[in-house]
Amino acid sequence: MILTFTCWPAPLMGRPAARAASVIRARSSAFRASFAGNGESVINADVSLDELLNYRRDLPFLADMRWRGQIHQITHPAELDAHLSGGVRRAYAGFDPTADSLTIGNLVTIMALARFQRAGHKPIAVIGGGTGLIGDPSGKSAERQLNTRDTVAANVKSIEKIFDRLLDFSGKPETKAELVNNIDWLDKISYLDALRDIGKHFSVNM
Repeated sequence: MILTFTCWPAPLMGRPAARAASVIRARSSAFRASFAGNGESVINADVSLDELLNYRRDLPFLADMRWRGQIHQITHPAELDAHLSGGVRRAYAGFDPTADSLTIGNLVTIMALARFQRAGHKPIAVIGGGTGLIGDPSGKSAERQLNTRDTVAANVKSIEKIFDRLLDFSGKPETKAELVNNIDWLDKISYLDALRDIGKHFSVNM
């Protein structure tokens, strides 16, 4: 099954946090217009950012994300909904430490993890302390600038604090959030290990 999310508040991309908050508040009137007459509760145009982010927490996860317009595409929705209703599930999202902070676009992903947790599941945030050391030319005209290990480690330490404000790391063991850094396992893989255990699955012609 595949589930991908869309960044519904597209006008927020690249905007400072304060400006993004005002855009979200302005969009509350659009929510009211969209759902009025359909038996749905409506949002007051003067709601706070926190209230808007947490609105309709009573809905199951997929219904909540669908209501927010944040599901881009999904396969087997009925089966996935039944799977999520059958117990505690896990979901992870990765975050790239190329800077000492995250963007408003990352907020969409973090809030998806937060809502996943509030629906009774376990979110895992993966910080790319290992993959962040590697260049990434895909879809770009030039390779990503390589940062030093010290720079990436400092970026990781800086952005870790962001997750504490949005995810619950102190709840029940089965649902409390986890924050992991992929350098913890990637740094232990030697060149020969990679060739022997991973490289054997690929041909040089691929």
